[in-house]
Amino acid sequence: MALEPLTGEDPAEFAGYRLRARLGTGAVAQAYLGYTASGRPVVLKVARPEAGLGPGFRVRFRREMDAARRVRGRHTARVLAADPDTTRPWLATAYVAGPSLRQVVAGHGPLPDAAVLRLVAGVAAALRAMH
Repeated sequence: MALEPLTGEDPAEFAGYRLRARLGTGAVAQAYLGYTASGRPVVLKVARPEAGLGPGFRVRFRREMDAARRVRGRHTARVLAADPDTTRPWLATAYVAGPSLRQVVAGHGPLPDAAVLRLVAGVAAALRAMH
């Protein structure tokens, strides 16, 4: 995952987590690298204010949060905490450090067959855990 610096619009702290970098921006949420008070890294997904946080959004967010909490597997990040009812709903998951697939391929070229098979097996295991 590419880490981007926080901007002047980003909070330094949110929901008790110290924010250190941006991980990405989606249609309705901003993902941050944050840390617990004890120093544990987390991914904090925070709804963007312009996302239209009406009742429909909150229902979808709660459904996503509930589904993510039920997922357990070696290849998935565990939900640590969430609050769908606050002014800006958020979800915190375990942070798994590592480069993106794009970064690996850009830096090292196409993956060897054995690495592709391990990657596909991990994706399949994650999908099995989710479904």
